[in-house]
Amino acid sequence: MANRLADSLSPYLRAHADNPVDWYPWGEDAFAEALRRDVPLIVSIGYATCHWCHVMARESFSDPAIAEILSRGFVAVKVDREEHPEVDASYLAAASAFTRQLGWPLTVFARPDGRAFYAGTYFPPRAQQGIPAFREVLQAVGEAWNERRDDLDRTADAVGEAIAAASVARTDADLPDRAAMDEAIGRLAADEDALHGGFGAAPKFPVAPVLGFLAVAGADARELATRTLRKMGASPLRDPVEGGFFRYATRADWSDPHYERMLTDNSLLLEVAAELATGDGPPPFLDALAAGVASFLTERMELPEGGFAAAQDSESTIDGRRDEGGYYRRDAVGRAGLEPPALDAKLLTGWNGLAIGALARAGQVFGDDRAITSARRAADRLIAEHVRPDGTLVRASLDGRASSAPATLEDTGMFAGGLVRLAAATGEARYAVVARLLIDAAADAAMARETEAEHGAAMVDREAEPETRRVALPFAAPGGGDPVLAARGLGFADDPAEGAVPSGLTACADAAWRLAALGAGERYRELAETSSRVVAGIAPTRPIAFGGALGVMARLDAPLVQLVLVLPDGDDADGDRQELIEVARRQEASVTVVVTESQAAAFADAGFELFDGRLARNGRAAAYRCRSFVCALPVETAAELRQLAVG
Repeated sequence: MANRLADSLSPYLRAHADNPVDWYPWGEDAFAEALRRDVPLIVSIGYATCHWCHVMARESFSDPAIAEILSRGFVAVKVDREEHPEVDASYLAAASAFTRQLGWPLTVFARPDGRAFYAGTYFPPRAQQGIPAFREVLQAVGEAWNERRDDLDRTADAVGEAIAAASVARTDADLPDRAAMDEAIGRLAADEDALHGGFGAAPKFPVAPVLGFLAVAGADARELATRTLRKMGASPLRDPVEGGFFRYATRADWSDPHYERMLTDNSLLLEVAAELATGDGPPPFLDALAAGVASFLTERMELPEGGFAAAQDSESTIDGRRDEGGYYRRDAVGRAGLEPPALDAKLLTGWNGLAIGALARAGQVFGDDRAITSARRAADRLIAEHVRPDGTLVRASLDGRASSAPATLEDTGMFAGGLVRLAAATGEARYAVVARLLIDAAADAAMARETEAEHGAAMVDREAEPETRRVALPFAAPGGGDPVLAARGLGFADDPAEGAVPSGLTACADAAWRLAALGAGERYRELAETSSRVVAGIAPTRPIAFGGALGVMARLDAPLVQLVLVLPDGDDADGDRQELIEVARRQEASVTVVVTESQAAAFADAGFELFDGRLARNGRAAAYRCRSFVCALPVETAAELRQLAVG
């Protein structure tokens, strides 16, 4: 039996390399082998820090008897969902036809053409609580394949047709007005767990994109976001020693968490804390919470060469045994002698973009220089190693080795968004320039795809009703989607649905809006608006599923307030200037940038209109507070800047 996983880039696949199962990595070879042997595929999808993935690996994939059944009747394919998110999204959509309990490990049975005819998640070695034993599932699927193939074909075709019809809810609806936004906020408020915080019943997730929307959607919404973050931060969902949040909790009071700590959740929650800490009278707990999460990212998740690991494992070895959560259930003294749970050290472009943006924004708001330094190191590494000469991106790398997995739209959008935030925090225009190139490439890729499809410039069917009109997306991943899926008509590269993170489409819209706010041009605001209209027809009625998109829509709906503080080149800040900087950092605005005179000139030279003519005054710092590029006279003191904010 060939060991095809031993040299994999993915730590998840490497962990399965010594299984007795004859695993294939994701790729054409597996499909060709299934077709040659006329057997179904079993596609097993998970990630390196997933507890139940570990459990199923120990119970089933390490069992020689199970391996024999798999080898005899199937072609077994192992997929790292973080390396191949489009594959994961495609098969999650298919699995939803068979189970409401979606998650990982995801276990999908498919024809040699890749179309799923049955799916589930974790299957135990023995039947329990209504879940059949894995051996029984394999035997039943094998029997159906050999004796009732027509039934499976009909199921696979029906699932494929249903996904094609319903998976992408593209409309050309108008952006929601204030009343529609208030309705979305009301739906979330009605679903709030008033006792424990959060939304809905167990299991409970932090739903960071939803909190991000609430943080920018008005006073009542900010209060709801603040309540939720306070209760989550004081609950068992957050590690009180190292500061990070766990992935989710199995109980309504946030207890019994699943202990993996994700780069995505912690980055997004850190940015929520930073956003809520602006304006008048933010609650003091936000400073401590943000400091703890930022410390977790920079001390635990940051890689030696720069950038951030994808996640930290839920399990560790204690007294010679694998233990889920045992490390995290101990206090600081109890942890001192233990090896921390392992990191999945994959460097993911999109996820690192979230971390870069969150640390940059938190560093700006809270004055955390270390956070900004870590964000800068990550950005510089990704620009050097993950941006190819042709402008396309590397999806993932490990120890400097690039994955062959194609980059997705989320990589473009999240990385670009992080770079724009970093440009605002550091005053360095070069980061905004790279972000603009990335967004331009995604817009150009979408236009090229439409041209190739002979749609020309006809973006919508104007005769259809608004809720059913189909609209071409304004962004596409440069380089295309997953080629294996695309060859079989199974691609999900364009899916605007959201989960624990904003969709790639939303991330690109957010980056485009931020570029427009810095003065890159009206084209970028139009791209953000067009992207938002794709889900505008359904997002206000399903806010828990479209928090990221609603956040962009809320920013588009709100007045554009730009704050630029220009410092004279050279001298360090004196006391008065430092006070002015502190006020600017914490003042509520759509975008805040602190620059030196030479940095402002560099932004202007790079084509960012907001910085045209922005100068210090007579050797003193000058603050410009603008509304849609119309600026009040510059002020030089903290008191004057406070007055501008209320004037």
